[in-house]
Amino acid sequence: MSVLTIDREGEIAVAILDNPPVNAISAEVRCALWQAVETLDADPGIRAVVLVCAGRSFIAGADVKEFGLPPVEPHLPDLVARIEAAAKPWTAAIHGAALGGGLEIALGCRFRLIDAEARVGFPEVGLGIIPGASGTVRTPRLAGIEAAVEMVTSGKPVPAPEALRLGLVDAMVTGDLRGAAVSYAASMIGGPLPEPVSARPVETRPDSYWSERRTRLEKAGEAAPLRALEAVRKATEASFDEAMAFERATFLALRDSPEAAALRHVFFAERAALRPAALKGVAPRNIGSVGVVGGGTMGAGIAAAFRMAGMPVTLIERDAGAAARAHAAVSRIFDGAAARGKLTGDEAKALSDGLICTDDPTALGDVDLAIEAVFEDLAVKRAVFDDLARVCRPDAILATNTSYLDPRRLAEGVPAPERLIGLHFFSPAHVMKLLEIVPLPGTAPEVLATAFDLARRLGKMPVRAGICEGFIGNRILKRHRAAAEDLLAEGVPVAAVDAAMRGFGFRMGPFEAQDLGGLDIAFLQREAARAEGRDVPETLADILVRAGRKGQKTGGGWYDYPEGGRMPVASDAVARLLTDRIAGGEVPAPDAIAERLVGAMADEGATILAEGIADSAAEIDLVEIHGYGFPRSKGGPMHWTGRG
Repeated sequence: MSVLTIDREGEIAVAILDNPPVNAISAEVRCALWQAVETLDADPGIRAVVLVCAGRSFIAGADVKEFGLPPVEPHLPDLVARIEAAAKPWTAAIHGAALGGGLEIALGCRFRLIDAEARVGFPEVGLGIIPGASGTVRTPRLAGIEAAVEMVTSGKPVPAPEALRLGLVDAMVTGDLRGAAVSYAASMIGGPLPEPVSARPVETRPDSYWSERRTRLEKAGEAAPLRALEAVRKATEASFDEAMAFERATFLALRDSPEAAALRHVFFAERAALRPAALKGVAPRNIGSVGVVGGGTMGAGIAAAFRMAGMPVTLIERDAGAAARAHAAVSRIFDGAAARGKLTGDEAKALSDGLICTDDPTALGDVDLAIEAVFEDLAVKRAVFDDLARVCRPDAILATNTSYLDPRRLAEGVPAPERLIGLHFFSPAHVMKLLEIVPLPGTAPEVLATAFDLARRLGKMPVRAGICEGFIGNRILKRHRAAAEDLLAEGVPVAAVDAAMRGFGFRMGPFEAQDLGGLDIAFLQREAARAEGRDVPETLADILVRAGRKGQKTGGGWYDYPEGGRMPVASDAVARLLTDRIAGGEVPAPDAIAERLVGAMADEGATILAEGIADSAAEIDLVEIHGYGFPRSKGGPMHWTGRG
């Protein structure tokens, strides 16, 4: 069956593209569209063409199955030019999304109509490339430089009303898009046509404009946004043909770059993570209501995440005062989102009003899922599970948010073990995308499937983790921190280690991050292990904590923070405390420091993979990217070191 069919409505041809699921631009699609232009141009009974797409979307970009393969004719830039030069003017009827090459095809049409719920954009920088079929060249001619720069350097899609305001489209439609597009095309027959986008004038900007934009983009440390900016500038300072040649050469050079390979790796890993092959055909349970036990930072964030996903939430605290404080904490999250424009004031109030906070555990009697987020102590968490087993429905899913403890020990003796699971959120839980899903030996497949479905509903990136201390992420974090301390012991300054990791692409170095989160958190975990009789060697961080240096909250950790500020200052006190543990030595180059620390992460990842704690190297990379700030453009520690 052809991916393109032609309907006729009087003098209007309706070209219907149908390449499920999102009408991606495969070689077959390009050939079909090219042939349609040729056929309809030669048809004397046709005076205009409307391009519509079947399914849930207009053309949503390139066919990912062709990523990394040699391009096949007709090339997309040539197809866009052929549509633009058609004797019979084409009108694009955009619904769902027109992204990347899909939007470029629409830009080649003489007219563009958009459904009120649709969006358009150029997401290419997220894959380490730039638009390669006139996105950087036609967009400034149609919508202006500001819009073009923002769209191609950020990758963020533009909603239909904004697309109309910018001039990217000619009209916005509510209702029958195809009918409106046919009527619009018919109304233009016989009248003067607007100039093709390629022939329209383009404004210019002074050097200072481009320098300022470049400075902003350089902070992210990625090549593609900078190259996209260069391409837009070229479009304003050169002829259309010269700008097209520059864009295409840039696109091809980036396509074969290590950054693009890393981002493609992450792209495919994320797609696979959302739909685990092992759960194919397993139907998740419907979760209509959620209970959260514990209203501290983590519990409040979890409650907020579920509320913002539209689910009723009941939060349990130890007494009425703590319950009130928890409600206030969650409400502040919603108010903060409203202040940043993420929610309206009414939406924030509705989310807050829909949250129940109480000290009565029996309020969880009818929830579909209950998750504990209390202090990381075995006895405390076991008591919570005993309460949940007593008050919740026998079929309610019971989950733990533990980050280090063995969930099997937490739930010993709880009836119906098939409903138990670990859901390890990362703080702040309403912001961080990673969700480690930890099945217990008896967890039912539909309960595991429910966890992955919840991740989708919450906008999280799910990764299955086996049971071990720290699961995937915190186990690698422990190795990473140990390797960083090894460098200190060899005489590498704290600031040099942090600077090397920032240079690699992390927003913070390992010591800055510890100071922000608090050194006492990991210290208390080590102390608990020691109390159980386990052999846990003393770390350099232990020395600091015992001296009262717990991080920013105490005015000093690895760094000093004068007068309660957040700007780290090299600490003479730390040097004195650690003097007996630090040897003199040559300081390695920043690249060598980063290579050593990332290598340690990958080494631990390889061990985790060998033990079956993770299912794939790609999932380890997702954990580090979405939970620990590993630079996306490097692909994760396993990919960067060639192990994934």
